[in-house]
Amino acid sequence: MSLFKNIFSKEKKESLDKGLEKSKESFFGKLGKAVAGKTKVDDDVLDDLEEVLIGSDVGVATTIKIIERIEARVARDKYLGTEELNRILREEIAGLLSETNSGIEEELDTIAKQKPYVMMVVGVNGVGKTTTIGKLANQLKRQGKKVVLGAGDTFRAAAIDQLQVWADRVDIPIVKQKMGSDPASVAYDTLQSGVAMDADVIIIDTAGRLHNKVNLMNELGKVKRVMQKVIPDSPHEVLLVLDGSTGQNAFEQAKQFTAATEVTSLAVTKLDGTAKGGVVIGISDQFQIPVKYIGVGEGIEDLQVFNKMEFVDSFFKR
Repeated sequence: MSLFKNIFSKEKKESLDKGLEKSKESFFGKLGKAVAGKTKVDDDVLDDLEEVLIGSDVGVATTIKIIERIEARVARDKYLGTEELNRILREEIAGLLSETNSGIEEELDTIAKQKPYVMMVVGVNGVGKTTTIGKLANQLKRQGKKVVLGAGDTFRAAAIDQLQVWADRVDIPIVKQKMGSDPASVAYDTLQSGVAMDADVIIIDTAGRLHNKVNLMNELGKVKRVMQKVIPDSPHEVLLVLDGSTGQNAFEQAKQFTAATEVTSLAVTKLDGTAKGGVVIGISDQFQIPVKYIGVGEGIEDLQVFNKMEFVDSFFKR
């Protein structure tokens, strides 16, 4: 059985629908105004649609790509009515997401073959990084997996304490040192402990500083090199956590972290409290890194494996 197979199967589609409500209402409110009184998809409608997409934090590059695809459809089908615009948008956005997220299920199956499977989690402070780690650890434990956490964000005492709270709540072991310790030393100790405990998954938290890209690159690079002394092919995944409610700022964070280290997957959090859900579409497309998890609520079960078709369905459900 896959390590991650069905670990989120109990969460309901209603949770996703509810989590995207603000984004959906904002988007369709703007779209309705853009096409009001118009029956045909023409240049004016496409210009207005471009503004709606950019205003919904889809991002300029991805917006242009979507508009070009719709323009191609308009050219093929000389008359497209505005009442068809929702369906066309839905199809094109689903297609765009498929190009980046097509292999998620296969990947989740493949990573199960690694034991222990080592995840390094990166992201700036305040994006929900530690909470994402805690929720993911809880889901894995409920599947009978042995999980070990490493408190590698030694820059802030609060980060160590917060991860300890999650470890206590979920009742899983945590490896930590005092504030100011070398993060690479914590990662090394965590991997050694994980191997000794025959862990299935080891999750390493890291410092969330972006004050200097060179320092960030050096620190994350050192953590990786030290981990590889214990498990040569680790980390098997570098998960970047982004706060969806920050909109375009999330793009900048993604740019900084992808420049500093090899990011292999994304988690976009706090989508339930914002109208900026379009950021998932733009970030997935622009960085060509699969969105693996999304956060759509405060509950411990409200971290979901990202399903592109369910996301699009919820986003366009009227």
